Amino acid sequence: MIDFKRVHLIYHKDKVHALKDVSLSFSKGEISFLVGPTGCGKSSLLKMVYMDIMPSRGSVRVLGKDTYDYSERQIAHLRRKVGVVFQDFRLLPTKTVYENVAYPLHVIGASDYEIERRVPQVVKLVGLEDKLDSLPGSLAKGQEQRVSIARAIVNDPLILLADEPTGNLDPDTSMEIIKLLLEIQTTRGTTILVASHDMETVKRSRKRIVRIENGIVVSDQQPGFAHCAESLEDVRGE
Repeated sequence: MIDFKRVHLIYHKDKVHALKDVSLSFSKGEISFLVGPTGCGKSSLLKMVYMDIMPSRGSVRVLGKDTYDYSERQIAHLRRKVGVVFQDFRLLPTKTVYENVAYPLHVIGASDYEIERRVPQVVKLVGLEDKLDSLPGSLAKGQEQRVSIARAIVNDPLILLADEPTGNLDPDTSMEIIKLLLEIQTTRGTTILVASHDMETVKRSRKRIVRIENGIVVSDQQPGFAHCAESLEDVRGE
């Protein structure tokens, strides 16, 4: 689904070697967490998946094709298959929850019938069916992030990228968002990559954790490691 092979990223303007010889593969339907301190290269990896930036060396393959082989039109089409969740939510403040979630469907020219069918479904999935007519400013931060997630999955993407989705949230709300992402992966089969510096929250997911430091992958720990002792059922029971 997603393959990085000996990827280097150099920001020549700032002379920063952001990623160094990164090789990683992410399978269809897998959820993985990229962890490490701010500035370690996590967000850069995500940006390469939706081709906001390109590698300086090495190759990135998304959906079976090298990103350098995508035309501009194909990149635009690919981005319809990739949902993105940001730390700062990026909701439209004058639009209701319904209108925010519907926005990507309007952009791709979905019919009114499809919009009316899909939007309530995903808003219910994120637990905000009673907030359809609310404005973002009236919501708690965790609820705003849930709206952001609903907007990212309303087009049923094959890949969901979440860049520090818990960065502005308290620990309890952060865990709720992680559980929601796990539920989306389980019920919809979406391939999910989550960038986070919040190791304490992430490790409780008992999922794959890739640790990055100074642009280098220093560990790639698969599900079942001892440090991830709490299962999703344990977390749900709290």
